[in-house]
Amino acid sequence: MTLAEVAEITGGRLHGIDAAAAAALVVDGPVVTDSREAGPGGLYVARVGEHADGHAFVAPAKELGAVAAMTTRPVEDLPCVVVDDIQDGLATLARAVVDRHPDLTVIGITGSSGKTSTKDLLAHVLSQAAPTVAPVGSLNSEVGVPLTVFRVTPDTRYLVAEMGARGRGHIRYLTTIAPPRIGLELNVGSAHVGEFGSREAIAVAKAELVEALPTDGVAVLNADDTAVRAMAAKTQARVVLVGTAADAEVRADDVTLDAQGRPSFRLTTPQGTADVTLQLHGEHHVANALSAVAAALACGLDLDSTVRALATATAASRWRMEVTERPDGVTVVNDAYNANPESMRAALKALVAMSRADDGTPRRTWAVLGSMLELGEESTTEHDAIGRLAVRLNISRLVVVGETARPMATGAQHEGSWGQEAVWVPDADAAYDLLAETLAPGDVVLFKSSRDAGLRWLGDKVAGDAGPTAGAGGTEEDAT
Repeated sequence: MTLAEVAEITGGRLHGIDAAAAAALVVDGPVVTDSREAGPGGLYVARVGEHADGHAFVAPAKELGAVAAMTTRPVEDLPCVVVDDIQDGLATLARAVVDRHPDLTVIGITGSSGKTSTKDLLAHVLSQAAPTVAPVGSLNSEVGVPLTVFRVTPDTRYLVAEMGARGRGHIRYLTTIAPPRIGLELNVGSAHVGEFGSREAIAVAKAELVEALPTDGVAVLNADDTAVRAMAAKTQARVVLVGTAADAEVRADDVTLDAQGRPSFRLTTPQGTADVTLQLHGEHHVANALSAVAAALACGLDLDSTVRALATATAASRWRMEVTERPDGVTVVNDAYNANPESMRAALKALVAMSRADDGTPRRTWAVLGSMLELGEESTTEHDAIGRLAVRLNISRLVVVGETARPMATGAQHEGSWGQEAVWVPDADAAYDLLAETLAPGDVVLFKSSRDAGLRWLGDKVAGDAGPTAGAGGTEEDAT
C-alpha cells in the first residue's frame, strides 16, 4: 500500500509528508511494533505499552529501514500517519489487507492448550500445497493477529490465525480482524480459569470462534471434549468432529508411542484411511494432528499429501516438547512455554513414554515442574493433583520449583513419595544446582511450567550442559 492508502484506511492524518509524496511512498516492508524488528520499506507502529512509549523508538526504526510510522501524535523522525487509537488503526489496517485478498482462506485456531502446536502442524501441511502465513511463536492477541496478517503477500493462499482470549469478546474481536472460514476448537481446559471464573465461562468465550463462521464455513470440533462437542449447536457452519470417539469423522485408532514418545495411529477420514507416524513427542499431538488433517481436507488438500506432510512435521516453535540429546546421553524435554493442568498431565505422560530406551532398558525420569498461573481458587488443588499424578505415573524424581508450585511436592508426599523422590526448591538456581550434581547419562528430564515461572530458561541451560558435572557458573539469558 501507499502511505496515502494507509491514512485513508485508518482515518489518520498525514504528518511530515504532503499528499502527493504520500501517494507515491509505497510501504512494502515489515509492519512491526518493535523497532528492533523494523526493515527496509516497513511501517513502524508506535504503541504505548506499560513500560515504554513506542514513539521514543521511531528513530531506531528509521535506521533499520522503516519508511513511515503510525503514531498517536506527530513525530519528526519519519513521515507518519497520526491516528486517534493505535489498536483501532492496527485492526482496521489488518482487516483491509484481508479484504484485498478474496482468494485467501483464513483458518482460526483456539483452545485452552495446543494452539501453537496445532498451528505449526497445519501451517506445515498447507505450505506444502500453497503459500501459507502463520504466526511466529504464539502471536494470538489483538496485536499478534494483525502482525500476522501483515505478512500476507499477493500470492498467499492460506492464513492460519491463532486466537487466544483472556475474557469474553476477545475472540469475537479477533474474528473481525481476520474473519475465518474454517475454525478449529481444540479443547476447553483450566487455563486462565482464574480470570474467566469457571470452565463454563471459558467455553462461552472459545465458542465465539465458531459463532463467527459463515454458512459455507467449516467448524472442526474435538469430539472427545464435551464442552467443545456442544459448540456444534452454536455455529451455522458445517461441523466436522475429530478425535477418538466412534462418531468422529476424522478419527484416530490404535494409538501407540515409540521409545521417544512419538505417536503412531490409524487415521480414518471421509477420503479413506492411512497410517500416520508423527515426529512430535507426546500422545496429545494426536488430537492436534487430527484437527490439522480436518482443516487441510476442508481446504481441498487430498489425504495422501496431507499424511506425507504430517510425517515430516517437526517442532517449529520453541519450548513446546523441545527435545535435546546431550552429549552425555541425558535427554532434555523443554515444554516450559506455558502450562495448565491439562498440558501438565499430557507432558508427564509423554515423559513416561520416554522412560525406556529403544532396546527396552529403563531410564530414570525427572519432572522439573513450576507453577501453573492464573488458576484462581483452584490453584492449590490443581498443583496438589499434579504432584499426586507424578507419583502414580512412577516418575523417578520430582523437582518442584517456586512457592506457588509447592503444593505439587506436598501432593506427591501425601500420595506416597518418600526420601528424595519429590523435593521442593525455592528457585531455578537451586533446581539447576541439584540437577547439575545428580543427572546421570541416560536420564530423561522434563521442564514444565507457565511462561512467567521461567523454567524454559532453566531447560535451555541444562540442555546446553556437556555433562552431569557441569558447574553453575554459566550466564542465564533473559527474556529479551
